[in-house]
Amino acid sequence: MTEPSRFEGTKSYIATEDLKVAVNAAVTLRRPLLVKGEPGTGKTVLAHEIAKAIDAPLIEWNVKSTTKAQQGLYEYDAVARLRDGQLGDERVHDIANYIKKGKLWEAFTSPQLPVLLIDEIDKADIEFPNDLLQELDRMSFDVYETHERIEAKERPIVVITSNNEKELPDAFLRRCFFHYIKFPDHDTMRDIIEVHFPGIQKSLVTKAMEIFYEIRDVPGLKKKPSTSELIDWLKLLLNEDMPLDVLQDANPNAAIPPLHGALLKNEQDVMMFERLAFMARRQQ
Repeated sequence: MTEPSRFEGTKSYIATEDLKVAVNAAVTLRRPLLVKGEPGTGKTVLAHEIAKAIDAPLIEWNVKSTTKAQQGLYEYDAVARLRDGQLGDERVHDIANYIKKGKLWEAFTSPQLPVLLIDEIDKADIEFPNDLLQELDRMSFDVYETHERIEAKERPIVVITSNNEKELPDAFLRRCFFHYIKFPDHDTMRDIIEVHFPGIQKSLVTKAMEIFYEIRDVPGLKKKPSTSELIDWLKLLLNEDMPLDVLQDANPNAAIPPLHGALLKNEQDVMMFERLAFMARRQQ
């Protein structure tokens, strides 16, 4: 088994020490790495950066509410074969023409060790993770229509993300190496901002972060702004050439921050901030 180089983060992705340890442990064990965390904490991007760091192809399986585990193996299009048979198409004599390879098939047969991302596994039906157990364990499956066995020569590096929308089965969890991405602290967030905006004015970052974390701490907030939303907000502030004194006066308890649409993403949160600002002004 070829051992890929250790993951140490990349120039465009700030990885904390505990995240590096988790990635390298999962790669060493060749266990699926199950990553949880708030939306916007970089779970999906992590798989992209692992692939980039170890120079591996990335195979993405984006899970939806209608996704079935079988689709990750293969799908047999019997309707197309029937239609071609009625039209007298020669392709109909080879059933393999109607087998569509799934993402697991691609990963198992990749000529180069790949990173397989199974993104947002908790969106699917509760049976979805259980239905994948055997294939992820054995790294093989049978194609009944063609009587062939698809087997991985080398276990791919598997990254599975979850937003905690539903609990995953214990049997599935036992087979994974688990890591929860904590929301970045102030120092880590500064490093992330520096990656996106090299040389950005430190006083702007300090004030913007102060407002951002104060917003996140407001009780009753329906959706806390994420890292990606802070990056979007800073991009807008820089694009609008917002004077620093506008931010200096933007106390979240007394006023809604400028360009707040990048941070507050539903009407209930906006209305709550408007009420807080109104009450604060009355008390002044």
